Amino acid sequence: MLRHDTSPGQETAGDVLSPYLHAQAGEFLRSLRLHREAGPDNDGTEEAARALRRAARRISGTLHTFRPLLDPSWAEPLRTELGWLSATLAGEHSCAARLARLLDGLQRLSGSPQVPAPRGESAAGALAVGAARAGALLDRQLTLARTRAHSAALQALGSSRFHAVADSVALLASEVPLSSSAAAYAVEVLPPAAQLAEQRLVEAVAALPLARAAHPYNAEALVQSGEAQDAPWHQVRLLLRLHRYAQEALHTGLPYEDDERLLRAGRALDRHRDASEAAAAAAAAARTPRIAPATAYALGVLHADQRHEVEAARFAFQQIWQPVAAVTAPATAPTVSAP
Repeated sequence: MLRHDTSPGQETAGDVLSPYLHAQAGEFLRSLRLHREAGPDNDGTEEAARALRRAARRISGTLHTFRPLLDPSWAEPLRTELGWLSATLAGEHSCAARLARLLDGLQRLSGSPQVPAPRGESAAGALAVGAARAGALLDRQLTLARTRAHSAALQALGSSRFHAVADSVALLASEVPLSSSAAAYAVEVLPPAAQLAEQRLVEAVAALPLARAAHPYNAEALVQSGEAQDAPWHQVRLLLRLHRYAQEALHTGLPYEDDERLLRAGRALDRHRDASEAAAAAAAAARTPRIAPATAYALGVLHADQRHEVEAARFAFQQIWQPVAAVTAPATAPTVSAP
C-alpha cells in the first residue's frame, strides 16, 4: 500500500513520479490527436510528430531511470515500444534535415576560395562542375529514403502495434502501475536512481577524448573511422537526455540547477549527430557506382566539411561540459555500464 501522508518531505516516490508521467502521457495523447487532425503532409503534422516524439522519449527515459519503482511487466514492454515509435517517426524528418544540410553545404563550399582543388584545376571550376551533380545525386537518394521513412511512419501509425502503445499511454495518463518500492519516501529512493543516471553520464564523458576535442578543428580525428569514433559521442548524447529527464521528473514544474548548461551541451551533441550522419550520407553517395570524377570530388569535399563540423561540435561540447562537470560529478559512486 502507498503512504498517503504527503506533508512536505513525506511524499512517496509514487506521489512524485505519477504527476510527471501523467503530464507526459497527456502531452503524447494531445500530440497524437493534433497529428490525426492535421492530416498528411503539412507543417502541423510535422510539429505534432515532433511533440509526439518528445513525449515518447521522456516517458521512455523515466521508465528506464526509475524502473525499480514501476511494474516491470508493464514498464519494460512500453519502454521498448516507445523507442520503436520514436525512431520510426524520426526517420522522415531526419532525411529531410540531412538533405537540407548537405545541399546548403554544397552551395557554401562552391563559392569558398579555401577549398583545395584537384591537380591542374581551379577549385571553383571543379566544384562548379561536380556540385550540381552531387546535389542531384543526394537529392535522389535522400528523397527516396524520406519517402520510404514516410511510408513506414504511416504504416506504423495505422498498425495494431501502435494502437497497443497508445492504449498503454492512455492508461498512464490516469494511472501509473507502480511497484511496492514506490511506497517508500521519495527522498529515500528517487535521488539515488537519478544519481545513477548522472554517474553513467559522467563516466561516459570521462571516456571521451576531450583533450583532443579541445581544438575546434582537429585534423587527427578526420583520418579515423567516422562510425567508430562517433559512437561514444552518440551514447553520451543519449545518457545526457536520460540525466535531464530524471532531473525534470524530480523537479516537476520547477527549474533545476544547471538546466540551461545541460540544454546547451545537448544542443552541441545534436549538432554532432547531425553532422556525423550528413558526413556518412555524403560518403555513401560517393560510393555510388560509375559517378563522374567531378561528382566524387565534390562529395569528398562535402564529406570533409561535415567531419570538420563534427569536430567543431565536439569542441563546443567540451567548452560547455567543463563547468557542468565541476557541478555534476559526484564525489564517489560505483562504476556502472551505460544502458
